[in-house]
Amino acid sequence: MPNTFKRTTLSLALLLASHVAQAEMPGMHGTQHFGFTVPDRQAAVDFFVDVIGCEAFFTIGPFGPFDDDWMSENLDVHPEATIPAAHLVRCGNGTNLEIFEYTAPDQRTEQPRNSDIGGHHIAFYVDDMDEAVAYLEEHDVDVLGEPKTFTEGPMEGLSWVYFMAPWGMQLEIVSVPYGMGYEADNPSRLWDPRH
Repeated sequence: MPNTFKRTTLSLALLLASHVAQAEMPGMHGTQHFGFTVPDRQAAVDFFVDVIGCEAFFTIGPFGPFDDDWMSENLDVHPEATIPAAHLVRCGNGTNLEIFEYTAPDQRTEQPRNSDIGGHHIAFYVDDMDEAVAYLEEHDVDVLGEPKTFTEGPMEGLSWVYFMAPWGMQLEIVSVPYGMGYEADNPSRLWDPRH
């Protein structure tokens, strides 16, 4: 087993074991949304609705341009940045996605990779990995490699595979039909969209 995988597994185990000792922000209930910026908000919403199966709720905006430094003070972006629109969607029994479209004089257009600082992905739970992969491929979605399954450690039993949104954002599907390895020794449970 590679050292990186061992370190990651150990870090996850320590994180799970230390959850009792962590501080808690007063009144915190959980994640309300994930926000991310795309080059074309409507195309992204259409992908999440028409291919993934999310539900579109509403659009907000536009915001800006402002005559002061409101954007830099409140959002830490260029003062001349604007948000033509953002849209809220919900994907099954999960958190909301806030999909932004921005303009800015200093906007970077390349997607971060998972290895970059700020790299990210969103994982969707599926009941049947093979069926979900076939569905994505039928919809001309670029699936990266074949599904993999953890065979040991705290994530034992979890199958996963990455895929790419049309604008280059990394996404993932996971499936855990029989639970994960950490459940044998830990009475607490990670959040699970099935429950």
